[in-house]
Amino acid sequence: MRFIESVVEEAALAWFETLGFSIRNGLEIAPEELTAERGNYSETVLSERLRDALANLNPHLALETLDEAFRKITVPQHVTLIANNRAFHKMLVDGIAVESRRKDDSMGTEIIRLVNFEDPEANDWLVVNQFTVVEGQHNRRPDTVIFVNGLPLGVIELKNAADENADIWAAFNQLQLISSRFLRCSFTMQCW
Repeated sequence: MRFIESVVEEAALAWFETLGFSIRNGLEIAPEELTAERGNYSETVLSERLRDALANLNPHLALETLDEAFRKITVPQHVTLIANNRAFHKMLVDGIAVESRRKDDSMGTEIIRLVNFEDPEANDWLVVNQFTVVEGQHNRRPDTVIFVNGLPLGVIELKNAADENADIWAAFNQLQLISSRFLRCSFTMQCW
């Protein structure tokens, strides 16, 4: 068998599948497809999956409260990428504080969970290969993107070990470019 990047990609996808991840090809969920999970190529959050996860993880909360949590997770709260990344990490780990009207008509703060850490199987685990992200003149297609509850939490860029130009630094630089732009896309729903 010839050793090429696609062989490594297929092996990685098979490994994720044995861990319980659903596997989708980026072309299957692309905006123009019948099975689209994105409105356009600049979206990196899988909105419907995130909304479903918010409802499943927080069934006692009103739709308006969940909509506010969705807004907080998808709209940048800070000016810099680093500050937004820190805020995202805090929301991911601690939940999102949202003011909400309670059943007794009082107002209070509710903490909306994004991930079920106590029961990992209650989350939506998805790996998408060849997930295209485009805005303006920039077009990026990471080999694999790991989603938890519709949120892109990991990017894996594979390289052909037989390619003399595919050294560790080329891979590192490409991953840095993809991840920095991917993080910005995740918060602003715009890329590059």
